[in-house]
Amino acid sequence: MPIKLPETLPAYTVLDGEGVMVMGDLRAARQDIRPLRIGLLNLMPKKIQTETQFARLIGATPLQIELSLIRMSDHQARNTAAAHMEEFYRPFSEVEAAGERFDGFIITGAPIEHLEFEDVTYWEELTRVMDWTQTHVHSTFGVCWGGMAMAWHFHGVPKHILPKKAFGCFRHHSLAPASPFLRGFSDDCTMPVSRWTEMRQEDIDRAPGLTTLMTADETGPCLVHDPGHRALYIINHLEYDSHTLKEEYDRDIAAGTPIDVPANYYPGNDPTKTPINRWRSHAHLLYGNWINEIYQTTPFDLAEIGR
Repeated sequence: MPIKLPETLPAYTVLDGEGVMVMGDLRAARQDIRPLRIGLLNLMPKKIQTETQFARLIGATPLQIELSLIRMSDHQARNTAAAHMEEFYRPFSEVEAAGERFDGFIITGAPIEHLEFEDVTYWEELTRVMDWTQTHVHSTFGVCWGGMAMAWHFHGVPKHILPKKAFGCFRHHSLAPASPFLRGFSDDCTMPVSRWTEMRQEDIDRAPGLTTLMTADETGPCLVHDPGHRALYIINHLEYDSHTLKEEYDRDIAAGTPIDVPANYYPGNDPTKTPINRWRSHAHLLYGNWINEIYQTTPFDLAEIGR
């Protein structure tokens, strides 16, 4: 089954060209099934790139997915055209006022790691979003800073500033191979990492109800399950495209920002060579497993979600 997207959304053309099954409203209306409603609260500056990355992963399952793009109500995007935001995104305040419910909800990362959570301009509204997920969302996926924010809000798990950026592709191993979210995973896998902060295992261990599913020797815990809040937190970037780390590296070099060559990313650690994607299959597995768990457990009647 395909993912339902507006035919004018840039991701529609990109994914259709890649062979991902996509469809518009008219075709979706002809199918007599209830699609899974997935909301994407996109906090990343490059909205189009991020929405395409997540649509690619959640659209690769055998289920029909209806993706809703959501933004913070009063925060203005500076790196995405206003026309794009106006056409495809709705403010959270509108979604909240309408009493909408979702089978799944993704809260992305944001390049604001250096700030204390409470110093983020939209923190108050984001806490409202996170609390709202407990009554209006069946399963929530917090990604990178979004996952750290949820762990802090619900459990008081702090983020710690790193002495230098964790940047590159690192081997991660499973701590819970029987978890349904890791179904089909190898014993270890490569995953892109790009962050200035970390969550520490000792802090996670002190938070009742949290279980670390995946970790890395070099960069620490990565995937955390929070069943009490029907949530997963991943602080690394399986959704990244092959060239996303390269774009970040090239940006910092052009700006004169001190940055190491992303580890284990370029062949021979040579930035003149084309990066090799070693994580794509596990990205599809993780998000496919998440969608499958939602499908298996979500109520058929959306009005029953969160009750």
